[in-house]
Amino acid sequence: MALSRSARLGALATAVASFCLIAAAPAPHPGSDGVGDPYFPQLGNGGFDVRHYGLDVAYNPDTDRLDGRTTITARATQDLSSFDLDLQKLEVTRIEVNGRRAHFTREGDEIRISPRDHLRKHRTFTVTVTYGGVPEPLSGPIVFGSDYGWMKTTDGVFVACEPNAASTWFPSSDHPGDKAAFDIRIKAPKGLTGVSNGRLVDTYDKGGQTVAHWRESTPMATYLATATIGKFDVKTGKTPAGTPIYVAIDPVLENSNNVDVYGVTAEVTDYWSEVFGPYPFEETGAIVDDMPQAGFSLETQTKPVYSAVRSESTIAHELAHMWFGDSVTPEKWNDIWLNEGFATYSQWLWSEHKGIRSAHDSFIAGYDSRPADAPFWQTVVGDPQRDTMFASAVYQRGAMTLQMLRERIGDKAFFKLLPAWTQQNRHGNATTADFIRLAEKISGKQLDSLFETWLFTKGKPAL
Repeated sequence: MALSRSARLGALATAVASFCLIAAAPAPHPGSDGVGDPYFPQLGNGGFDVRHYGLDVAYNPDTDRLDGRTTITARATQDLSSFDLDLQKLEVTRIEVNGRRAHFTREGDEIRISPRDHLRKHRTFTVTVTYGGVPEPLSGPIVFGSDYGWMKTTDGVFVACEPNAASTWFPSSDHPGDKAAFDIRIKAPKGLTGVSNGRLVDTYDKGGQTVAHWRESTPMATYLATATIGKFDVKTGKTPAGTPIYVAIDPVLENSNNVDVYGVTAEVTDYWSEVFGPYPFEETGAIVDDMPQAGFSLETQTKPVYSAVRSESTIAHELAHMWFGDSVTPEKWNDIWLNEGFATYSQWLWSEHKGIRSAHDSFIAGYDSRPADAPFWQTVVGDPQRDTMFASAVYQRGAMTLQMLRERIGDKAFFKLLPAWTQQNRHGNATTADFIRLAEKISGKQLDSLFETWLFTKGKPAL
């Protein structure tokens, strides 16, 4: 059938329009080698959003060797010709993208991966990395001058990765702005227990080894992942309010702790659920390991790792992080006070709850104990800088900020604000500006000057 003149013109116009659309389509280009964090510019990676990590790690404590296979499921946020992953020092032997072997190069801690076919924007893809070697902990001034990351113990390994050490043991987009679900399978010699985040899906023996499969189904920042391995006495059950609990304690420490870790963990979890809103994860718990060299504890998601437990207050601090830091995670590391200031203030609230000392009195004691010329008052809490991001002022002056806010807006608004904050940002990322906006909305008060004084101005504020 012959087309009319108008039909032919219409077909021509359609063809021209289609050609223009094709010509205008953006060409694939490499994803960035970092997300531009002000403290760690090359942490994380641009061009994709990780949705899930599948980690398979086998550890030999006799040689300290780790052999791993990580499968990442991600969604492209642009048309990608190549993309990066973060991995420190371990040797990569094979990479596959969507099941097909891919070319890769290494430059420092960055792996640049070039798939055979370009990855289209909005499409989901998988990348599988096979690797191995002896992981090395990081050191330096950042974490109290201590080693951190993958740390060898007498019977296994203690894994605590904040802020930038997750990529010492698995390839990742190692930045808190890119949270994902996790399945972690830990293979270790029989007699040792591998403990990780979330709930224990399965455990079985294979040859001379035991495999433990853990699943964290809610989004988690990479620095909160752990694969702590050793000899542990394990106790499980439920808190009085019904949250499943898993506590693993190194038998070496069984008689050296003055705290009932299981009982206090259950009690604190239930109390914070009343104050901060529903517990945000499937399970609560603790990992207490004999690791005196670490000298710190960390709020690894669902199960904080403790190098030692010296007080109820330590447990109250780390479990408060399940809401402030783990569920609601800073978008960038310069907002670290949203983690540490809130967790420290929670210690004050716990002391108030137990009738030991009010949060106001804790504030006054900290304020009065530091003279105006103390270096403490020179830290800008709202942007403390990389090497001093865990300075005591981030914790203590951050907590002071919250007490000043409480006294400015009153208890009713304050204790409405805390669960509103955790609910609004549940399993997501947030900023200081977000918190200020919500505080002003709930209180109906203008609060810029309060936060400017306590978070962003050097010097001891007048009361």
